[in-house]
Amino acid sequence: MSHDRIPLAGVIGSPVAHSKSPRLHTHWLKVHGLQGHYIPMDIVSDDLETALRTLPKLGFVGVNVTIPHKEAVMKIADIITDRAALIGAANTLIFRKDGKIHADNTDGYGFIENLRQNAPDWDPKAGPAAVLGAGGAARAVVASLLDVGVPEILISNRTRARAEALAQDFGARLTVVEWVQAGNMLEDASTIVNTTSLGMVGKPELRVPLDGLRAGQVVNDLVYAPLQTRLLREAQDMGCTVVDGLGMLLHQAVPAFERWFGVRPEVDAATRAAVLR
Repeated sequence: MSHDRIPLAGVIGSPVAHSKSPRLHTHWLKVHGLQGHYIPMDIVSDDLETALRTLPKLGFVGVNVTIPHKEAVMKIADIITDRAALIGAANTLIFRKDGKIHADNTDGYGFIENLRQNAPDWDPKAGPAAVLGAGGAARAVVASLLDVGVPEILISNRTRARAEALAQDFGARLTVVEWVQAGNMLEDASTIVNTTSLGMVGKPELRVPLDGLRAGQVVNDLVYAPLQTRLLREAQDMGCTVVDGLGMLLHQAVPAFERWFGVRPEVDAATRAAVLR
């Protein structure tokens, strides 16, 4: 007896209640008139493997993975894409028909697509990129910047050792800059990316001096609460092309939604509005 199950997907993390992904995927399901549901699931680390082995039996076709599970799922997955391996973390799992768990990372893809959509004149090869931060998001950003041909990446992190480790993993095109010198590295860059949580609601401000910003630079802040951070506000005043962090969240979800539900969704004004509601 074969019957069509309604496909289920969701996001797993702890905490997860703040996630905007359910709004995003629910919007796309509605727009495309598809059956399916996408739900937030708060799963603690001790239950992670049990949950991942059980969800497919309940009709789940896949899940997004957020903090603190993005690295841990790599040890559980049966198949890992090259880009997830390079980044050392997965944000998207596909539960295959044969029972295998397929882990991917679409963060770098989402980052680049967001830049292409919102800074259409952006030329990655125009000059160095300056990256603030050296966490998981920075790894995805660095991997994708190298991939699209950025000639050099200047990277700075409050804890220098993390930036050094990243430079070691990603090679000769990376140069580590002391956090106290981070303001100076902005002057030399064509592309500037903040991957830290500094400037986010409830977090300390990004205190890096911004007087090195100049017209023509593309400045992207991965923080999207608030949508306009101090970095983006000052960059805009200096005549830079500014790109907020919400677009990365929207674009990284596109390949996942397509794999799970069989339709490739558009990131448009209505999508943004649905998520910001």
